[in-house]
Amino acid sequence: MKWNVGKIAAKQAIAIPDKTAFIFEDKNITYGHLNEETNRVANYLLSKGLKKGDRISVLLANCPEFMAIYLAAAKIGLIFVPLNVRMVAGEVQYQLNDCGSRLLIFHDAFAGNVETIRSSVQVEEDKFLWLKIGIPGLPECPEWASDYHHVIDDKSTDEPTIDMAIDIDDPLAIIYTSGVTGNPKGAVLSHGQTYFKIFQIMMYTDMSEDDIFLSQLPLFHSGGLFIIATPVLCRGASFIMRLRFEPEQFAKDIEKYKPTVIFALTTMWRLILQSKALDNIDVSSVKNVLGGGERTPISLLEELAQKGLFMQQGFGQTENSAMMMLPKKDIIKKEGSIGLPGFFTDIWIQDFHGERTPPGVIGEIVATGPTVMTGYWNLPEKTRETIVDGVLHTGDLGYMDEDGYFYIVDRAKDMYRSGGENVYPAQIEKVLIDHPKIENVAIVGVSDDRWGEAGKAFIECVKGESITKEEVHEFLNGKIAKYKFPAHVKIIDALPMTSTGKIKKAELKIGNLAE
Repeated sequence: MKWNVGKIAAKQAIAIPDKTAFIFEDKNITYGHLNEETNRVANYLLSKGLKKGDRISVLLANCPEFMAIYLAAAKIGLIFVPLNVRMVAGEVQYQLNDCGSRLLIFHDAFAGNVETIRSSVQVEEDKFLWLKIGIPGLPECPEWASDYHHVIDDKSTDEPTIDMAIDIDDPLAIIYTSGVTGNPKGAVLSHGQTYFKIFQIMMYTDMSEDDIFLSQLPLFHSGGLFIIATPVLCRGASFIMRLRFEPEQFAKDIEKYKPTVIFALTTMWRLILQSKALDNIDVSSVKNVLGGGERTPISLLEELAQKGLFMQQGFGQTENSAMMMLPKKDIIKKEGSIGLPGFFTDIWIQDFHGERTPPGVIGEIVATGPTVMTGYWNLPEKTRETIVDGVLHTGDLGYMDEDGYFYIVDRAKDMYRSGGENVYPAQIEKVLIDHPKIENVAIVGVSDDRWGEAGKAFIECVKGESITKEEVHEFLNGKIAKYKFPAHVKIIDALPMTSTGKIKKAELKIGNLAE
């Protein structure tokens, strides 16, 4: 079937050209303007010799250009690779080289990181594009890059002409998710899988063209791009976008723009509530509150409910985002549930022998359906381990009640979520083990009032040595993103080990709870 996600921009520009697509920092961008910008970008990319299947990357905070580049890539069959702006230079370098990106568009705030790695990545010399973020005091475009608007603004707004048609099963994007071995994996998402996610979100929210969505999730994440932005544009609704998340501004936007649907991760809601910004805010326009992203305490749900905001928790992964959602009618009756499988997703719980478990019995959450990723980029073995006979193994543990509602219990792997970001201890441990004072180290996620979870490093020092948390952070600085730094450090005589030399992390978690 010849179809693509880029059609969204073209179709809406014909149907509703003067309708607001999104409001960015209080400025309205119409569907007509969005498609014109999308076509300028697409025609520029074609002029640079890029062709179907080539990868292009962005290192951008939320902005209108992000969406235009994404939709332009979709129109001409390129594979869009958004990069997490919180990564350090080495992490950016790895992902650019892993996907073989030919072009990189970056905000001026991240020029330093790009400068550090530009001679070590496969991005071609004439394909670095600099974009002004709008923050005073940042350096101007470096000589080794091109100014985005200088090269885009004079390009044609006509629909691009392509030599090879785009099939709906062709790859649309690669979204990187952290890997337990320390290297991130690129989840490959097709145009067709994205459309099925769009339909699923529309059904969850009963979306109409009159809806206004408020979300300050980063667009480089699956949640921001595939749960909010793409479905909203496909339906012809509107959404409010900010450069970054600020709790007070989030509350002000509820009052100013009267959104009908709002979405924030649990950590965001915690910060919003702590700021008291919602006090005396009229939330009567809101019909749906979407949230989750980590273990969400009942106390937070209850505090939101007292303010008239009733959160529908959901469950998803980069590999299969928005795979289930708690129906609005069941928020009170099924408090704490992550909901029911979406219309285009089948989900069940199975034991480690592959047998389905009865209600109330904990096992692995597995899923199948047209929203599941194609696989991991250039990792056929990892893909076969994760998708077995068409069934996605999430690695998360949960159970189903007698009514078919799902509840998440724990993660089968060691990953924890801090401030809505996945953190895999193996990546951090791999760095720390090179510290001259450290003999061995294990990191586990522990409960944290601010971030939901935070890392705790259990360190076995070289004989006669000791180490402080400050030294640990100094050693990690510049090697991994700061949100991955362990918040707690404990020195122990010896890590608990199995007979095969593996660390018993479960014992560390249990011991931490007993402290």
